[in-house]
Amino acid sequence: MASFSFGAGNAGKLLRIPLYALGRALTFAIPRTRDLWVFGCAVGLADGAWALWEHAAERGEHAVWLTGSPAEDAEARRRGIPSARKGSLRGFWLTARAAVTVVTHGFGDVNRYAATGGVIVQLWHGIPLKRIGLDAPVTTQAPLPGAPAVVRRALGHLLAMSYRRTQRRIRVLPAASEMVRGRLESAFGLPDDRVPVTGEPRVDVLSRGTDAERRAFARARLTELVPGIGDRRVVLYAPTWRDGAPDPAAPDAAQAAALRTVLTDAQAVLLVRSHPLGAGDYAAALGAGGRMLGSDLVADVTPLLPAVDVLITDYSSLAFDAALVPVPTLFLAPDFTDYARSRGFYGTYADVAGDDVAQDWAQATALVRAVLSDPAERDRRVARARALSERVHAFDDGENTARVYRAVQAALAAERRS
Repeated sequence: MASFSFGAGNAGKLLRIPLYALGRALTFAIPRTRDLWVFGCAVGLADGAWALWEHAAERGEHAVWLTGSPAEDAEARRRGIPSARKGSLRGFWLTARAAVTVVTHGFGDVNRYAATGGVIVQLWHGIPLKRIGLDAPVTTQAPLPGAPAVVRRALGHLLAMSYRRTQRRIRVLPAASEMVRGRLESAFGLPDDRVPVTGEPRVDVLSRGTDAERRAFARARLTELVPGIGDRRVVLYAPTWRDGAPDPAAPDAAQAAALRTVLTDAQAVLLVRSHPLGAGDYAAALGAGGRMLGSDLVADVTPLLPAVDVLITDYSSLAFDAALVPVPTLFLAPDFTDYARSRGFYGTYADVAGDDVAQDWAQATALVRAVLSDPAERDRRVARARALSERVHAFDDGENTARVYRAVQAALAAERRS
């Protein structure tokens, strides 16, 4: 499984500074079109970028998807949409010419050296619980831990300046609510007028149609991806990324055996979805009858959430998505103290996770048993999820993508007037 760390990423940023400077100089000489949109997403043809792509394409926008792998090339061909490899000369040219550039993770979703002008739309990929961007120390972590302190401070200062300057290019950064807006403004160093409260396009799929229709669609899709689950209930374990470190909560053999008993009694199956950039030893969980639901099977798990009966996570923004369904969510965080110190949270962790966070899989298994066997406990967890959703989601009408599209059109109009 792929892994990544901020230290390695920051080293790459420093080494690429000359290429960024060259790209910036070249884009000054390349005229931008009035109508080209380019899209990219770190996890493939998915997430909020795909939702906005469909909406824009339906309205006749001239759009190209920038891919990052042969698999994405093939998927673009399968969907019959125009595409180009983001790292190619054509990818550079298209990004430099685009009137609108849409990303979900960072400028590397498209051609990073040409994403310097026009209307840049950063959709992001979830409501932040853990601190991100300028609010997270790891964002400007010096890549030379053994270097003298003065060198590390200088590198950190350079990284912070570079990050701020880069993020200022963003013209539209949609927020799920006023509360989330404040977090994004702080993390990206952007003013209010660039962070409109529109809702996230990526979660519109959780608000369209009836509960039964969403459940049926998600269940059918999940059965395609994980054959053999039948009509068993689904417990999804989705830990977050720990900056390249392995997941400390993976169950051992004894814990997995206890979990298997609970799952068997409840006629349920465990699906494990590690972060695409994360790592973990899930052999015991798989031995307990679990199945992997990694990004190699499905790039975006959000549309599958209505098929999930219990979510287990730690600090993942998936908890906010699941709250829209709503899915009963349990929290398993054995490294809470260290994580809070090194990464930190917006608000307090208890505001989201409650006061019954599991410290290991033995405790988590007991919580799973309670939710799957006691209707009153399930109802309590569902009510908690609904309350969380009301705090973080301003909209649940399935129209977030339309609102974002209008915000982009307004930014385009302002760009043309300037």
